[in-house]
Amino acid sequence: MSIIKLNENLRASIKADPLATARQVLATEGQALLELSTFLNSSFEDAIEMIFAAEGRVIVTGMGKSGHVARKIAATLASTGTPAFFVHPAEASHGDMGMIVRGDVVLALSNSGEAKE
Repeated sequence: MSIIKLNENLRASIKADPLATARQVLATEGQALLELSTFLNSSFEDAIEMIFAAEGRVIVTGMGKSGHVARKIAATLASTGTPAFFVHPAEASHGDMGMIVRGDVVLALSNSGEAKE
């Protein structure tokens, strides 16, 4: 099914019964989160421990869509009391690396792990 057809179907569903559609979307997203939770392992635990133990800030970075997610994580951390900011990986090699100092923790996000930056 094409994305255009999916959007048409979603629009029709919303128009027909907005509450049922919203409930279905939330149920689907909730199920996806439950399934995602099975992938949490000791690496996640290690990352959390490093963030809690950080003497500096949490620097979050990522390229492309991972960068968009990284920006949101940095903003959420900062707004909830954890000093954090986003550094674009391409800009890091052009001077922004100087913003990262001893005691900071870097959280690098990547979907593929293949981006050269």
